[in-house]
Amino acid sequence: MLRERKSKSGQPSAALPTIRPPKLDIRSDANLVINTELVERWLLKFLQDEVIRRRGFRKAVIGLSGGVDSSLVAYLCAKALGPENVTGVRMPYQSSSADSLAHAQMVIDDLGIESRTIEITAAVDGYLACESGADGRRRGNVMARTRMIVLFDQSAKLDALPIGTGNKTERLFGYFTWHADDSPPVNPLGDLFKTQVWMLARHMGVPDAIVNKPASADLIVGQTDEGDFGISYPEADRILYYLLRGYSPQRLTAMGFSQDNVKLVKGRLDGSHWKRHLPTTAMLTATSINDYYLRPVDY
Repeated sequence: MLRERKSKSGQPSAALPTIRPPKLDIRSDANLVINTELVERWLLKFLQDEVIRRRGFRKAVIGLSGGVDSSLVAYLCAKALGPENVTGVRMPYQSSSADSLAHAQMVIDDLGIESRTIEITAAVDGYLACESGADGRRRGNVMARTRMIVLFDQSAKLDALPIGTGNKTERLFGYFTWHADDSPPVNPLGDLFKTQVWMLARHMGVPDAIVNKPASADLIVGQTDEGDFGISYPEADRILYYLLRGYSPQRLTAMGFSQDNVKLVKGRLDGSHWKRHLPTTAMLTATSINDYYLRPVDY
């Protein structure tokens, strides 16, 4: 559309274009689309730099659940470090889905990485025998923390660095067990929304059976991430995308997002802020660690 512009004399002059913003489609994932080839190259370099150069390790160990996140991390590590330098550890509990074990084995066989299967039922139940009233949430947290005990001990045994598998959506929702899922010192997926994890997984050849199944922490029979959230990953990611760029809940509602969904996502984001930080230290000096005492790389 062209708009006529008048000169100071009031006579018409050259027309200037009127620029209208594109119509927003809140159901589109266009804002979340990534260049998968470029992201793959970047994450391979990231792993090589963080594991080998900065920390002096040659090997990596991954808790392999059979889900898309840990499977994608296994594919990245195998390509970055070599399959002979990657160990996938399956850590089933007695109620774990048989599909989880089978899907993890698909990854192990496809990549040719080393593997171990370590049953955690006895360790978990040994503690829970003293806590017969523990509900599903507490039991799930015990399982998650037990798996980290196993993973870090295997790290010491194998001289391999534990690699994290949590994605950005989970981290922003606080959907992880503190000092468990977030414990590994290197995480290649932490800045990828779940929607983007699926994109990269398909690009790297993670089996469709893994990519397409409902996401689940597999801590409780029948549990799914989206069932726990009360919202789908794609919808949550679209809302998070705008919230992280400073859009207010009121503006998102005016754009067409469900008010209930916006409130849910904003509440999750605000309520889990503390989980994304190290423990709060009572500062007594000017050299309080992680407050003032930082290396140049920490800034």
